[in-house]
Amino acid sequence: MPKQRNQSGGKVRPRDAKGALFRILRYLMEYRWWVLLFLFCTFLSNIGNLLGPRFAGKAIGVVEAGGGLGPGHVDMAAVGRYALLMLVCYVGGSVMSFLVNIGMMRVGRRVARNMRGDVFNKLMTLPVGYFDRNQAGDIISRVSYDVDVVCTSLSTDVIQILTSTVTVAGSFIMMCAISMPMVLCMAATIPASILFTRHMSKKTRPLYSRRSAAYGAMNGFAEEMFTGQRTILAYAQEERVCREFGEINRTAAEAYRDADSAGMTMGPTIGMISNLGLAAIGMGGSILYMLGVVGLEQISSFVLYSRKFSGPINEISGIINEIFSALAASERVFRLLDEPEEVKDLYDAAELAHCEGSVRAEDVSFGYDPDKTILHHLNFQAKPGQTVAIVGPTGAGKTTIINLLMRFYDPDQGCIYVDGAENRAYTMDSLRRSYAMVLQDTWVFRGTIFDNIAYGKENATMEEVVRAAKAARIHSYIMRLPEGYHTVISEDGGNISKGQKQLLTIARVMLYDTHMLILDEATSNVDTNTERQVQKAIRSLMADKTCFVIAHRLSTIQNADHILVVDHGDVVEQGTHEELMAKKGFYHKLYASQFG
Repeated sequence: MPKQRNQSGGKVRPRDAKGALFRILRYLMEYRWWVLLFLFCTFLSNIGNLLGPRFAGKAIGVVEAGGGLGPGHVDMAAVGRYALLMLVCYVGGSVMSFLVNIGMMRVGRRVARNMRGDVFNKLMTLPVGYFDRNQAGDIISRVSYDVDVVCTSLSTDVIQILTSTVTVAGSFIMMCAISMPMVLCMAATIPASILFTRHMSKKTRPLYSRRSAAYGAMNGFAEEMFTGQRTILAYAQEERVCREFGEINRTAAEAYRDADSAGMTMGPTIGMISNLGLAAIGMGGSILYMLGVVGLEQISSFVLYSRKFSGPINEISGIINEIFSALAASERVFRLLDEPEEVKDLYDAAELAHCEGSVRAEDVSFGYDPDKTILHHLNFQAKPGQTVAIVGPTGAGKTTIINLLMRFYDPDQGCIYVDGAENRAYTMDSLRRSYAMVLQDTWVFRGTIFDNIAYGKENATMEEVVRAAKAARIHSYIMRLPEGYHTVISEDGGNISKGQKQLLTIARVMLYDTHMLILDEATSNVDTNTERQVQKAIRSLMADKTCFVIAHRLSTIQNADHILVVDHGDVVEQGTHEELMAKKGFYHKLYASQFG
């Protein structure tokens, strides 16, 4: 199925921001005792910071009591004592905040590790259809970028929000204790800050969701282009690809700009409102001082507390933007975690332990899209030990048949039977372990050649690996390498040729002891002479095993026991090579088109 690219041109509103927040907190609660300890330390740190202005006011009160007549009339010991207490409070609070930040950073990293592990484990349980519908780059973006955004928010924003909340609440209580009339002077600015913050939060939340989606689309496109770099160069399409990336990059940049532009208006606006409140305090305090209601000690302490009250509000307005970004990223992660997994085994599913290799399809119809059926009423039978070839033009449905045999998908209609029982009656693992596959798109991983060949067989010995490599006609090539079987293959096999990668995967299948074999253009990347040798080796090693072979070169399947000729999802002909040639039908035309 073709992959569908994410569209992120418009605004994407979060589906459930509150639900995402609670799910993040569930991850955080795994370390609840550490979090509670950090909360307690945060509370102590804020108590120290809140006591500082009180001691500053006390010191000013001592100076005021001296009548402003100079140091000789002021109790300097009391001033020094209050200054020392203020220093202890501020230094102690700062040290405590530093330790809390370090601790929460570690907790955030552990939460990210757990979340990333859950995402990767989930990916291993998703059906093949999910990867057909979603770009690899977008999936990687969720595993890396989105999880990191959530981790950063947990490491910094959670404690910052709690610190700011305690500071705001504590400052307000202290201001009320100092002078209620002065609290009323700044009361008008508090509702204005709250209303503006709520208004901006509704505006910025969908913008951050759009930004995350745009970055996922950009990563998906980049991954797709990097994979096809050689094809791009071969067709001289560099300029077109650059133009397409430029458009996607522009969309992502605009999404980033729109989100940050909306978010950046919050801080200055809240700061302006806070400054208006400070001006009101100055005017009101001056009047109250002249009336004798408050003294310099109360005014100075109140001004310091008002700054502590408004400062965190400014910080919260900025943190809210980061939290919205984290919620948007977490929603993308949780949507992946909520994807339906592969169909579960039936409660009474049996292990396919001793497979004989009998496969039968009865009236099977299937389509990747419910509105478009690809296979129509498919019927065939493969007896144990037979080689069944599936041929037909491109797009006829050959690979779809393999997907159904492996239960990557289940039929919409009809059934597939293995050893007389419907394949859904067996556990998924045991059914798939009964097959070995060699695909046209070879896959090798970063590791030694030994590890790549022994991938499917646990505890494989060197002798077994060498025997399989010899059978696949790649042993001599391996021995010419500097470290032989211990040579490390680079990521995606970049340091070996396509043909060598295909021979490695064939050796992997030869080592994997299965009852059934699937070959999907398995020798398309090797030369004709090697192909003959490998075909001979495959026939000898897979004797008495059921084989399904997809081939475009009809010369490779002339000895097949049974040939299915597929066209537009229908099996138009069945039989041996001689029988089909004698019919002079669709197979005869295919053969004639290749050999004249």
